[in-house]
Amino acid sequence: MTALLTVEGLSKAYPGVVANDQVGFAIDEGEVHALLGENGAGKSTLVKMIYGLVQPDSGRMTLRGAPYAPSEPSAARRAGVAMVFQHFSLFDALSVAENITLGMETPPPMRRLADQIREVSETYGLPLEPDRLVGDLSAGERQRVEIIRCLLQDPRLLIMDEPTSVLTPQEVEILFATLRKLAAEGTSILYISHKLEEIRSLCDRATILRLGRVVESCNPREKSAAELAEMMVGAKLSTPARAGGTPGAAVLEVRALNLPSPSPFGTSLRDISFTVRAGEILGIGGVAGNGQDELLDALSGEAPVGPDTVLLHGQPIGALGPSLRRRIAVLAAPEERLGHAAAPDMSLTENAMLTAAIRQGLASR
Repeated sequence: MTALLTVEGLSKAYPGVVANDQVGFAIDEGEVHALLGENGAGKSTLVKMIYGLVQPDSGRMTLRGAPYAPSEPSAARRAGVAMVFQHFSLFDALSVAENITLGMETPPPMRRLADQIREVSETYGLPLEPDRLVGDLSAGERQRVEIIRCLLQDPRLLIMDEPTSVLTPQEVEILFATLRKLAAEGTSILYISHKLEEIRSLCDRATILRLGRVVESCNPREKSAAELAEMMVGAKLSTPARAGGTPGAAVLEVRALNLPSPSPFGTSLRDISFTVRAGEILGIGGVAGNGQDELLDALSGEAPVGPDTVLLHGQPIGALGPSLRRRIAVLAAPEERLGHAAAPDMSLTENAMLTAAIRQGLASR
């Protein structure tokens, strides 16, 4: 096969950390190439350099044998490189077609664009109506908007960052069928995911990063998920034993929780009741967009509810806000990390101070 993109000696350093150190690999025409590594291994910085969001300190890239050094994403798109980000960049109050228009430098008239959206969505098995409001779409349908926006640019390389993190198993199968079709037509795909069984099912080759360096390259179909994970962490992994024992007394109780969604595109909670006991792990399943965010808001205190609706060790806490709930060790890790769970422009110490200063005694009075 012929290499579409070649990366040689690419390096990028930030104050106190080397994100990428002499990274080199190649993606062939029509190949689905996995980029694997732990959080912090350098995957995001690497694909940002390929897409023109970040400029490398050293190294070079070639695309179809010609020098490739995009100064910005628009230059990457003009060269045939497109990217679907993990966090969607869509406006809920706009239609599918209007959102796609915002991502195009020279969009066609709206009627012609709507026809193109329908044609591409039908061709690649991603049904989508251009007139629908994005706020009414499921997570899987929103991802289709991002993908179709890329496909309308006729990319030769499509970068996908954690594309299945919010998809149901059925939506994953639809996505994989689309990606296989694209690869069969000659489009190369750079695929980032922590779901190793998906990597084994979809990808032709894998490049493994650890601490900013390429440490391995392999055919993921010839490796087990455990072997891939061990390459990523550089150590032998052991399967933890499931804890035994019987759950104890009730710790958290939710009683007939009703909560209108603050967003016109959200999902209101109706008569939700459950109990979590000491030593118990309670799973709550559901397709994204069916009230999980609203439930977390109610449990964390971001959305106060009736005092007796939420109880901790039998004591009502429903009216307490987030700070007061943290003081009594009711803690939440929200889905949206940037901005909601962490301030990315602040240090780890500063982030810790924001939420744990009182509970952990981090500040002197």
